[in-house]
Amino acid sequence: MLRLALIAVSLAMLTVVSAAQDAPVGIKRTPLQKIAYPEGYTVMMGTAEIPPGGAAGRHTHPGIETGYILEGEVLMSVDGQPDQTLKAGDSYQIPAGAAHDVKAVGDRPAKALATYVVEADKPLASPAP
Repeated sequence: MLRLALIAVSLAMLTVVSAAQDAPVGIKRTPLQKIAYPEGYTVMMGTAEIPPGGAAGRHTHPGIETGYILEGEVLMSVDGQPDQTLKAGDSYQIPAGAAHDVKAVGDRPAKALATYVVEADKPLASPAP
C-alpha cells in the first residue's frame, strides 16, 4: 500500500513539473499543491509570474480557475466576457473550458496565485485558437 502511495505521489509531481515546463517562454510557473479530490477531479494551486509586456497565451482548462493578483497589473481576456484590468488585490474566476489570456501591463512584472479544479484525466491546460 505504501509503495502504491509513493508511486501515486511521484506521478502527481511529474504532472505538476510538466505543467510548469509547458509554460510560455518568460512565464514562470511554480506549482504549490496538487490534491486528487473530489473523485475524478484534481485541485491544483500555484503561482504564475509574467514579465512586463508578457502574456500567458490563449488557452483553456478542463475545469474552473480562480485566482488572486499578488503583484502588478494584468489585462484578463476571457471569451464571452469584456476584458478586465486587474491589479494587486483583485480576484478573478474563469469558467471551465473558456478560452482566455492574461497579459502583464505596465513596466512591472505581474504575479498571481491560481487554484484550478479540473478533470483528473485531462491536461491542466490546452492551447486555444
